[in-house]
Amino acid sequence: MELPPAAPALIEINELSLREATISIVSMDGRNMRADPAERTGYLRYFYRNWHPTPSGRIWSRAYAWLSGLGLTPSFLLTLQVRSRSDGRLLSTILVVANYQGRRYLVSMLGNSSEWVRNVRAAGGQAFIKRGRSLPVTLTEIQPEERAPILKAWCQVATSGRNHLPISRDAPVSAFEAISADYPVFRIDSARPGSAAY
Repeated sequence: MELPPAAPALIEINELSLREATISIVSMDGRNMRADPAERTGYLRYFYRNWHPTPSGRIWSRAYAWLSGLGLTPSFLLTLQVRSRSDGRLLSTILVVANYQGRRYLVSMLGNSSEWVRNVRAAGGQAFIKRGRSLPVTLTEIQPEERAPILKAWCQVATSGRNHLPISRDAPVSAFEAISADYPVFRIDSARPGSAAY
């Protein structure tokens, strides 16, 4: 059956609305998931798809993790090394460090399904921070109700990463409270008793 002439225009408008809105989609396992805002416009859509890095994103991340591991990036970037939960290999990821009330924190811009988050949880928080030399650390996960001010502090320095959040960096802390369960936060603690936190 032939569609009436107005139908293609309606379809085009609907597709545009879906692209521009922050919408909830249902994944294959039935969970509600919000679309990643960073995928809508700009260069980041070439680096991330469905809350996961693309092949280009993985290459970029590995290159910057290597540079950061050598200490050749700004101090707010570091290389996190954590063992893979599947084969035990030490995997490197570059991350932005947030400073809040004298402590340092890592935030997952890709949410709970991020590979480094899943590996850190499987490893009981045991990991390494590398900037020139490798230091053992314990990553302590922060409860969702305590994350909002840390997320806001992270947004001030994570110039690309903050594009994955559905709110502006200038939003009030209360706005960050509404999304805090979706973005894991870990405090960087020393793995050695009696040592100062990293």
